[in-house]
Amino acid sequence: MQRLASRLAGCCLPVLATLALAASASAAPVAGPAGDAFYAPPSPLPAGSAGDLIWYRPTTVNLPGAPASKAWTVLYRSTDSKGAANAVTGTVIVPTTGISGARPIVSYAFGTQGLAPRCAPSRQLSAGTENYEQSNIIAALQKGWAVVSTDYAGYTTGDSPSYLAGVSEGNAVLDIVKAATQIPSVGLSYAAKTAVWGYSQGGQAASFAGERKATYAPGLNLAGVAAGGVPGDFFKTAKYLNGSAGASFLLGGVVGLATEFPDKIPFDELSNDAGKAARDAAKNQCVFETLNAYRNADISSFTKGGESLDELLAIPSVNEVISGQALGTKAIPAPVYQYHGQADEFIPLDQSITLKKAWCAKGVKVKYDLFPSEHIATQTQAPLTVIPWLADRFANRTPPTTCANTAPPPQSTADAPGGDFQVNLDKWQLKGSVYLAKLKQTLALPPTSSFTGSANLSTGLIDGQADITPFATTIKILGLGVKVSLIIEPAGRVNGTINLTDDGRLQMNAVAPVILKIRSFGAFGINFGAGCRTERPVLIPLQFDGSVGRLGNGTFTSVSEASFPQLENCGLYAPILSSLMSGPNQRFTLTEVPPAPKPY
Repeated sequence: MQRLASRLAGCCLPVLATLALAASASAAPVAGPAGDAFYAPPSPLPAGSAGDLIWYRPTTVNLPGAPASKAWTVLYRSTDSKGAANAVTGTVIVPTTGISGARPIVSYAFGTQGLAPRCAPSRQLSAGTENYEQSNIIAALQKGWAVVSTDYAGYTTGDSPSYLAGVSEGNAVLDIVKAATQIPSVGLSYAAKTAVWGYSQGGQAASFAGERKATYAPGLNLAGVAAGGVPGDFFKTAKYLNGSAGASFLLGGVVGLATEFPDKIPFDELSNDAGKAARDAAKNQCVFETLNAYRNADISSFTKGGESLDELLAIPSVNEVISGQALGTKAIPAPVYQYHGQADEFIPLDQSITLKKAWCAKGVKVKYDLFPSEHIATQTQAPLTVIPWLADRFANRTPPTTCANTAPPPQSTADAPGGDFQVNLDKWQLKGSVYLAKLKQTLALPPTSSFTGSANLSTGLIDGQADITPFATTIKILGLGVKVSLIIEPAGRVNGTINLTDDGRLQMNAVAPVILKIRSFGAFGINFGAGCRTERPVLIPLQFDGSVGRLGNGTFTSVSEASFPQLENCGLYAPILSSLMSGPNQRFTLTEVPPAPKPY
């Protein structure tokens, strides 16, 4: 009998544990199963309330540059758009460094990662493949803040993802804060100051979380909401995306909303075979795979009768769902930092301005910043402004607001829909240095240097022009410190190839040809003459191969080596200068810094 009982316990203990958990009226969270079984919620769900932790397990996250931290994957209760209980997964990361008082919490709402289960943030953070928003997570952890991030409903739990279903997303963003505090020995308090931060889809989720906080999570100590690239008006956003470089986001939105509201958006009845195939493909792809596959696609190609987007939006049940995703209908009971790219080719600028005004009219203290870049570049620039703003909210400083701004609304500078997917760099500051190998001197470029160009991710070509201001420096000649003026003059346009891979890696291989000119100030009687220069262009390689997330703070840094040709037209000093300045191993460190955002 004892032997039989032992066998039953060994083979059935996981099942018995799940049944016991489901039967309990107020089951305490338990350690979750290993492997993919973690993502299969118990059925029925254990009784409880939204935000209750169901189970958890320790995990590791691969975030280069992040401080030492402990991390857990969690499964917790939440609520869908129709008020039904569901189970959602996510990640909790807590720095191991001490912090005085209750550790602040940032509920980070990820932007579009793709509809496939492998693309969910918790899976990518554990696998080390989160190549898009890692800089934002790292920046928050470096402040000593805990970071919690939801996977949103349906992405990992065997259901289809509820992409862009705002109420469900907002609920999941709020509920994971409560769930995180229930992990044994986690050291987090639900009373701690909490901020919500997200961009793009994450900006929508963060905004819904803010608008729902008062009624859905009244006990949450919400200190602020940072929301960028927010699609607050789905009618305008859908029309902006259709037939554009970002058409894949419209496809994802249709799939997600049809999943959340199948009775109101009957996907199979509305779509043709191409539409069904696109849905099935998208549900097995991550964001950049889908982005590349459906660039400039028109939704009429996927509808059963060739119906246009306007015709679909006019269907009463579809219109009802789309109207239900509108933001700006409620006040957010905390300060808001809203930001957007003036050249955003995915989310229209005008509807973002309208959202800001709607919140301001309801008494929300909104600080609005306008970045000069398109959608992805704006996302990478965010930590420069979001992190200080969050720090001020956690420190109880008076929140700034631009609600009183009466200037005319800014106009979009985005490329026309239907074209290539490209990042335009307009007069980005060019910082850096040149290391002269033989002289063992590092010469800093003047801060007024700039770069203007474009990276066309559709054609795979990069093109641009560097403008480096002449600068004075001192070099050693015959033991004398000779003051000279160096001119790094373009000898052609920067050109090469650039590629954004399906897994979110940016690969660039370009060359910047320049002529190096030297002018002497005549000190110690040394004069090179007006024509002293390299006899042919210096070819500066610009290379990068890494995750898009490594473009943290919006900057791009390239460290490369070049060979300097012999110098000519330098008078009597040509042999000496050539021996000192020509040859291999001359190192260039160049960083492109975007213009600062402007308040509106």
